Amino acid sequence: MPDEPLELGEIAPSDYHFHHDTMAGVGFLTIARRLPSLIGQALRLAWQAGPRDTMTTVSLNLLGGIVTAFGLLATTGVLNALFSEGPTPERVLAALPSLVLVGAAAVLRTLLQAGASWAEARLSPQIERASEERLYSLTSRVELVAFDDPEFHDALERARGRGAGTASFVVSSAVDVVTSLVGLAAAAGVLGLLHPVLLPLLLLAVLPDAWAAVRSARQRYSTMYGLGPARRRKWILAELLADREPAAEVRAFTMRRFLLRVYDAVARAEQEEMLKLVRRQTLTRLAGNALSGLGSAVVYLALGVLLTIGAIPLAVAGTAVLAIRSSQGSLSGLLFTTNHLYEQGLYFTDFLRFCDDAERRLIPPRPLPAPEGFDRITATDLTFTYPGIEEPALRGVSVEIKRGEIVAFVGENGSGKTTLAKILSGLYEPDSGTVHWDDVDLRQVSPETLRTRTAVIAQDHTRWPLTARYNITMGTDKGEPALHAAAAVAGADDVVADLPNGYRTLLDRRFKDGHELSGGQWQRIAVARGFHRDADLLICDEPTAALDARAEHALFERIRHHADGRTVLLITHRLASVRYADRIYVLDHGRVVERGDHDALLAAGGLYADLYTLQASAYR
Repeated sequence: MPDEPLELGEIAPSDYHFHHDTMAGVGFLTIARRLPSLIGQALRLAWQAGPRDTMTTVSLNLLGGIVTAFGLLATTGVLNALFSEGPTPERVLAALPSLVLVGAAAVLRTLLQAGASWAEARLSPQIERASEERLYSLTSRVELVAFDDPEFHDALERARGRGAGTASFVVSSAVDVVTSLVGLAAAAGVLGLLHPVLLPLLLLAVLPDAWAAVRSARQRYSTMYGLGPARRRKWILAELLADREPAAEVRAFTMRRFLLRVYDAVARAEQEEMLKLVRRQTLTRLAGNALSGLGSAVVYLALGVLLTIGAIPLAVAGTAVLAIRSSQGSLSGLLFTTNHLYEQGLYFTDFLRFCDDAERRLIPPRPLPAPEGFDRITATDLTFTYPGIEEPALRGVSVEIKRGEIVAFVGENGSGKTTLAKILSGLYEPDSGTVHWDDVDLRQVSPETLRTRTAVIAQDHTRWPLTARYNITMGTDKGEPALHAAAAVAGADDVVADLPNGYRTLLDRRFKDGHELSGGQWQRIAVARGFHRDADLLICDEPTAALDARAEHALFERIRHHADGRTVLLITHRLASVRYADRIYVLDHGRVVERGDHDALLAAGGLYADLYTLQASAYR
């Protein structure tokens, strides 16, 4: 129904406009007071990323300001010689030395600006790399439970979405602010040396431009804030029209025309607002130019009066005009850049705050490496609560796993099975209670070394956009025999045999020569990944969720044969698969309510017997 009115309800504002209230509540003077701290933070990051290019950028910009001041003073000498009495040829000859100095200053200033721009261009990618490297180094090392904390996620999204990306912009803007300040200081210094009354004239000439620049920047920010939901909607619609995942349903439900219609409606609304912004900014600039012209007329009138009464010579007046014109450009750039620098600096501050928070979430260094194997894993009175959740996920849980056993955790959804397994493997820290590998308390063990002793086959495994080889080896180099053995045990060798380039096939169809696997094939690759680790403790969390009945049976047979002296922790809802486990722990609402082998638990007639009987009845 092409004429049906579209429902374009507002989507929650994106984090791009998270700081609108902060920006709207401060004036330019407030921004200026906070600017030194922001510039200092930006330059510190730049120094860490590329000290040589940072020093070059700042030094050349400062030298450029000094050369500008020198050129203005040399201009006074030129005008003095040209306006002196005597024949014209003699005045021109007298002005030549000063003209040479002015020309040399202009050439040198151009070279300095080119050098500063070159160093700044080199600095930007270094800052971008350093900020992203710092961000992802922290996100990959923080304790895993941080990713279950909504506040951490909010901070992470702001740091990723805008914070890290604005780092190079903030540094570039900070350099531009410093450059404009140096230019202003140079012009003001020259005017102060020429005559004290010229400094107030400078303010009179540049204030209208300052007002126009600030007002125009505020108008743009207000418009961009108002367009936040529309731009977010456009982004979502663009993903739906161009991304791979929804592509099938877009076609299956013939959504193309509808999505394009909605996209066009949002884009037109955005276009109208941008056109209104152009009109408002044009009027503001016209008003600023008119006031600036009036101010310049007053300045020239004042200079004329000063010349008439003999307060300043003609050469000084000419130099003053040049200095004022130069300062107008510097001030306009300063104000515009300062306003945007502060806005972007808010997101940059988000990035810095996130990094500080992530540093506090890192697990401190621990003295002991993971033990070389174990005879017994014992967990005693474990409790654990996820961030932001009142009810504990585990309540006083105690379990024991002996070397070479196959132990199963069973229970309904939300009973705490996976949480308990993550604590046993060192991925989560319990709120209370202890986990020992033999006599070693895991609170004293480096988590990194402990994880090399465990392997996890997860139901929600990652489909890495890497080759089949790296999807199994995860970058480790144990040689071809280990690779082929792990693939054979998991049944992944049959999957690889059908790939066009074998183990060198890229498993992601979004790239050239990439190949996609079915859910069951991916599951076998994930199982091979766990077997390849050849760890002391193998945790299988719903490892057969995507497999058909025949493949599931074959996999559990392989797990039993592969165990052969190894320790396997099996988590599954399919109770027929745990009949041969040495011991079964039944969890319910975060507690261990039953334990024993299959026959004992059936005889007990408890929760396990109920669940097993319920599943078995479906096959009768």
